[in-house]
Amino acid sequence: MRVNDHIQYEPDDKCPIPVTLGVAAQGGVIALSNTVTLVTIFAVASGASEGYLTWAVFASLIIAGLATAYQAAKLGRLGPGYMLLMGPGAPFMAVCVLAVTEGGLEVMSSLIIAAALVQFALAFWLAQLRRVITPVVSGVAFMVIAASAMPIAIGRMENVPEGAPAIAGPAVGAATLAVAAILMLRASGLLRLLAIPATIAVGCVVAVPLGVYDIGPALDAPWSGLPEFSGWPGLSPALDQDFLALLLVFLIVSVVVGIKASNEGAVIQQASWRRPRAVDFRSVQGTLNVGGAAILLSGIAGTLPTIIYLPSSISLISFTGVAARRTGYFIGAMLIALALLPKVVAILLTIPRPVTGAILMIVMGLLFVEGIRTVLQDGLNQQKALIVGLSLSIGVGLQTQNVLAGALGNPWGVAFGNSVVVSILAAILMTLVVQIAGSRRRRLETELDLSSLPNVEEFLRGLGSRMGWSDASIDRLCSAGEETLSTMLQLRDDYDVDKPPRLVLIARPAAGTVEMEFLAVFSEENIEDRITYMSDQAETPDVGEFSFRLLRHYASSVRHRKYHGIDIVTVQVDA
Repeated sequence: MRVNDHIQYEPDDKCPIPVTLGVAAQGGVIALSNTVTLVTIFAVASGASEGYLTWAVFASLIIAGLATAYQAAKLGRLGPGYMLLMGPGAPFMAVCVLAVTEGGLEVMSSLIIAAALVQFALAFWLAQLRRVITPVVSGVAFMVIAASAMPIAIGRMENVPEGAPAIAGPAVGAATLAVAAILMLRASGLLRLLAIPATIAVGCVVAVPLGVYDIGPALDAPWSGLPEFSGWPGLSPALDQDFLALLLVFLIVSVVVGIKASNEGAVIQQASWRRPRAVDFRSVQGTLNVGGAAILLSGIAGTLPTIIYLPSSISLISFTGVAARRTGYFIGAMLIALALLPKVVAILLTIPRPVTGAILMIVMGLLFVEGIRTVLQDGLNQQKALIVGLSLSIGVGLQTQNVLAGALGNPWGVAFGNSVVVSILAAILMTLVVQIAGSRRRRLETELDLSSLPNVEEFLRGLGSRMGWSDASIDRLCSAGEETLSTMLQLRDDYDVDKPPRLVLIARPAAGTVEMEFLAVFSEENIEDRITYMSDQAETPDVGEFSFRLLRHYASSVRHRKYHGIDIVTVQVDA
């Protein structure tokens, strides 16, 4: 079982205030740098005025601060309770520039609001989409994103002021990478907590004699102030012709961003605990809801949509060992405060590009490894290997030479000209093909009650007979079904109703194996975590654990997914 030994403070821990402030400062710098950089690139690419740029940076920092704080909160269905940095994201960049070109900033704002509704819909129907948003799709998304960002990181090594020697950029980048690697591999205690600022400081010091570092632009910036609110672009009518022409493109990009966000909501849970537990998909739904609210606010403000910075979040946790959610509150408050301090923003923007490129290389390397882990978490058979390999080939190939952008033209060339979008869609389509081409599923509806056991056994015996299984294999299948039902009944203590909840059993037979899904509503405990915990303990006789131990014996794998309103236990039994 994967163990995160570097985690010093888990999400529920009360991290000391000095440590919290130190980590929050580092997270704030990362989110601020990404926010200002992406908003500036967008404003320049779309030909927006300087007044709009000032407004967009201000609004983006406010929205990023609120969203980061809400990600750290646990407020019903809004907020997962994990430290997730947020800010303007690149996936919407191309379509937003297209929208501004075709209809102006007002049309773009209205399209972003429409795209936000997709996030809420995905959160609501996440349980129904479980067969599409799989670990394989998630892993492909992370690996392709990392691979697509690597050329950007390398390109920053050459981004130096005029007159600087040709070796200046690579030298600064190499020094930054060396310090970062040493600190990540060997540092501990306070030095590890300050790894990111220490790395940036060394990179800046090396950049000074090489003529790469220039603090001049920051000296003229005011210390505090509000932007001109005349920079707000407003909204267009919902039935505007340009709005309708681009609506479908925005919705498709939003679906991909939502799938990416759901994967990120699962990965941050695995990266935040010393002993990663089964993914709580109620928290994933909370992640999507916060993302939807952030995109909605971005549309109202007329700025680039705010999304999750998962690579930065994971690297911050890896560098510092702090995953406490209270740090997210401090980062959110810091971003809001920075929105009112243009001088600090200007100083941070003077960090040389080769330094930020080196940091980006580390972040993307960690994300690529996280993608590999995600793909492997449920095993890797021939079908999954083909999906991963072909999707990566498409993504990396289109990154080098995108033949779709010119062939499709606007607006579809913009959406499908993004290698990440095409790669994720390819993984989704191949996953759907595997699901559709699989054997026909069988379904049984009953009640989550002990009286339903004969119906479950009859259903499974009939299934085993039709598959031609031996009596021993059928008995094993029925035993696994019986113990699954028994474990679910033990987790009903908090379900206070007069009538037993409905139980849906879906069986998917395949060559030599049967996958069973039990859909119902339970209490807070997770069966998968309970079985994993038992595997690490001595085999002591506990009457309350008999069903869990028997289920572990009969089933080759057990997965328990908890959503708002429904829980799903997936059990696989081999002949």
